[in-house]
Amino acid sequence: MGKFLKILKNKWEVVERESEISDLGFLILRVIVLGGGYGWLKFSQIHAENIRAFSSILQYFIVYCLSIYLLLFLKFEKKRAIYVLSLGFDLSFVYLLTKYSGGFNNSFFIGFYLLTALHSFYYGYLFGLGVAVISTITYMFSGNFDFTALHWTEFSLRVSFLFLIALPLGLLSEKLRRDKEEIEKLNRELLKSIDELRKLQHKLIEAEKLSALGRLTADIAHEIRNPLTAIGGFARRLGKRIKKDTKEEEYASLISSEVERLERILRDVLSFSREAKYHLNYENINNIASETLKTFNELCTEHGVEIKKELTSDLPKILIDKDQVIQAFNNLVINAVDAMPGGGTLTIRTRMEQKNYIKCVVFDIIDTGTGIPEKKLERLFEPFYSTKQVGKGTGLGLSICKKIMDEHRGFISVSSTVGEGSVFSLYFPYVPASDAFKTQCWEYNKCGVDKVGDGDESACPAYPNYGRICWAVAGTFCEGRAKGIFAQKIGDCKKCEFYNRVVIKKDL
Repeated sequence: MGKFLKILKNKWEVVERESEISDLGFLILRVIVLGGGYGWLKFSQIHAENIRAFSSILQYFIVYCLSIYLLLFLKFEKKRAIYVLSLGFDLSFVYLLTKYSGGFNNSFFIGFYLLTALHSFYYGYLFGLGVAVISTITYMFSGNFDFTALHWTEFSLRVSFLFLIALPLGLLSEKLRRDKEEIEKLNRELLKSIDELRKLQHKLIEAEKLSALGRLTADIAHEIRNPLTAIGGFARRLGKRIKKDTKEEEYASLISSEVERLERILRDVLSFSREAKYHLNYENINNIASETLKTFNELCTEHGVEIKKELTSDLPKILIDKDQVIQAFNNLVINAVDAMPGGGTLTIRTRMEQKNYIKCVVFDIIDTGTGIPEKKLERLFEPFYSTKQVGKGTGLGLSICKKIMDEHRGFISVSSTVGEGSVFSLYFPYVPASDAFKTQCWEYNKCGVDKVGDGDESACPAYPNYGRICWAVAGTFCEGRAKGIFAQKIGDCKKCEFYNRVVIKKDL
């Protein structure tokens, strides 16, 4: 019994969720027809024999209406098909009323108008015209084709009104349906735009916070650096003059080592906060990967880490600042080795991948270390956030990597499983050198970014090197917020003709 009630409840929820005003209209109309029919029988002056006939017709109406609504309750998702089925019963009902009330010469033929109007509005003008044709044929059968009872002009007028009702109501219905769909589409786009604006606002606030933090830490670092250098120098001098194997020597040595640690932190802080001047050239990422691994061969051997290389041989050269990319690689390799204190396997892999509708050269650093808990992944690239023990890192290594990738108009991603290891992937956008001679986005859209200049803060990230892949580095498909002037204006790069010409049509 409980299961049956649960099924009924689920069916009712479907009806509540998917019902429309037109469904309620059909129901109310049937109730009015039923009430009006019995009222007509009670107050009209007709013979008892006719009353019995019309009572039977109304009982037939009640039975098929109950059957139709039971079927609707059980299969509400197929209501349009069920309403087509009910049309057949409704036509037969009006046919019986017309036939037993005098054929052509009676008032019940208005029922055909009502059915034609309702179904034209619900299904459209083509279906409405079909209902008008069927109603005409049914009307002729109800009058036994006795055209002597009704002048042909009167009959033609009545039939013509069926089609005059069906066509305009059907066209109006289809226009309203199209308008409704357009409004729903606009509402969806509006909600999506509002959601994107909220995300962009959040990212902008975070970016402003990081910018302010960068300026503050840079100022502090510069103020600390000079006295720290003096302290370190004095500590090393004292260490040379103090007697060996004494507490004083131990203290001087401790001061020197802590000063060195603080200097490393300051270097990271300054590296993160300074506005680096990038010198971009076309480089082979496999060569950079090999150079990086040579630097860490000895370190990996000491920690029992085996190095594996999976370098794709036919990778194209990409536009990068070699020194900055090496710094990012170094940070990631050091983190990977630190994540495997008991030894493991460090895999360096390069490959091509389609991302954000462009080709990217990808550098993967894969370790078999401890892994990173999922709740910590979201904050992984925040400045000064570290998963290592206190004193084991500055918490700036990954932030610097992210900054370097942002400046290269790429991005960094991470996937990790606790106990199995982590994969850090650097995505560099591939821009063929030949693209420099093709039409750029600012030339096509005339957004004026080429008049602003590369050094201006408001300059588009696509300028001057990424004008053929602007949607992925400055538009709505990029991993960060859309910074492009034109992208912010249109709100969706798929609406941009330049994107369609380059990506879809491939004729520009």
